[in-house]
Amino acid sequence: LIFIISLFLGTTITISSNHWVMAWTGLEINTLAILPLISKSHHPRAVEAATKYFLVQATASTLVLFSSMTNAWYTGQWDITQLTHPTSSLILTAAISMKLGLAPFHFWFPEVLQGSPLTTGLLLSTVMKFPPITLLFMTSQSLNPSLLTILAILSVAMGGWMGLNQTQTRKIMAFSSIAHLGWMTIILIYYPKLTLLNFYLYAMMTAAVFLTLNSMKVLKLSTLMTAWAKAPSLSTILLLTLLSLAGLPPLTGFLPKWLIIQELTKQDMAPAAMIISLLSLLGLFFYLRLAYCATITLPPHTTNHMKQWHINKPINPSIAVLTTLSIMLLPISPMLAT
Repeated sequence: LIFIISLFLGTTITISSNHWVMAWTGLEINTLAILPLISKSHHPRAVEAATKYFLVQATASTLVLFSSMTNAWYTGQWDITQLTHPTSSLILTAAISMKLGLAPFHFWFPEVLQGSPLTTGLLLSTVMKFPPITLLFMTSQSLNPSLLTILAILSVAMGGWMGLNQTQTRKIMAFSSIAHLGWMTIILIYYPKLTLLNFYLYAMMTAAVFLTLNSMKVLKLSTLMTAWAKAPSLSTILLLTLLSLAGLPPLTGFLPKWLIIQELTKQDMAPAAMIISLLSLLGLFFYLRLAYCATITLPPHTTNHMKQWHINKPINPSIAVLTTLSIMLLPISPMLAT
């Protein structure tokens, strides 16, 4: 409880701060609060994940501090929105990319996610991404557009390509997260509100997937293949949630992608929009593989597994709410567009 309260405290401090040092303090509190949650199981893999996470986040925090100090040195401003010096905005972009796990600083993220339990994985891929994204949101007008576009396309490409060959669900979710961050970064300068909208919808869909996987105790694709006999309704719904994460049209996940492509074409960035859309097909492939394993594959020796229908096992209401939202929110798009 203490660690989770500190987690939300750190997030709140960062998103409500005006001064760089306060933002940095919030990020540090966040990092220190999540470390015990990662290494809770005392498994060597978990301890290794916590160590990797700590080293990366400490480096990134130092770079945040360094960029704000450089900016203060040249301009005399400690205000977050007044980050005007080009060198400090470059260093800040690198630091936040490390914090978020944007390519080419993405290598720590799948490893850390693989070493931590599913609930902590959910925190790592949603709550922990929020403070750095708000910092990017606040400094968006002074960042370098071409650099961010390159990082975004790289992230979507890496997230798609490296996720293709995975069999561990947590690693697949990590690469999906990297790809989604690419979508958020590409639109950041032109329409920052869309970045936040994309983040909220992504967090909701990821939460639905992680909680579903957690309630079915699925860590590998082979476990997912036998899960349909234990929770048939949940597996069926998981199919839709995964397709929503992939961004297929009648579902919620299509909404941010649609708005982002529309905005990019307005900004004369049709080539970038085309590249990023084609690269998201790679992501669609591994979501389809997850969905295929969850619902379409029959496990071998069905006789053993047919006996395990737990119809009376109640589904967590939060999963129900999150899944419903992550499937059916597309009709609100006219409201958002205005």
